[in-house]
Amino acid sequence: MTLEKTAGSLQALFREEKGGVVFRVRVTTRASKSEVIGLFDNLLRVRVSAPPVEGKANQALLKLLSKVFETPASLFAILHGESSREKTIRIDGGTVEGAAKCVQRVLKDG
Repeated sequence: MTLEKTAGSLQALFREEKGGVVFRVRVTTRASKSEVIGLFDNLLRVRVSAPPVEGKANQALLKLLSKVFETPASLFAILHGESSREKTIRIDGGTVEGAAKCVQRVLKDG
C-alpha cells in the first residue's frame, strides 16, 4: 500500500467531533509489549502488555495512545467500550490531519 493510500485510509479512521477527534481501536491485552500494530476494518489495532483487570489495560491503552499522538493522556477519553476489546476513543483538541500523521509515522517506523 502506498503512503498516499495509507494516509487516505488513516483519515477515514478519524472523525472530528465537537472540538476533538474520535476513532475506534481494537485492543489485544497481555501482549509482550504495548504497540500499534496496524489498521483493520476502520479500527486502529493495538496491543497492550497489561491484563484486562481493574482497568489496567485501559490505562495502558491511554498511555500508549498518549505516546503515539504526542498528547497528554489527560486529553484522551474512552467514550464507549471500557470493558470491551473494541473501544471508541476521543482526543480533545485534535485534528483529523494531525492524528492521521501521528499514526502514519508510527506505522512507517514500526
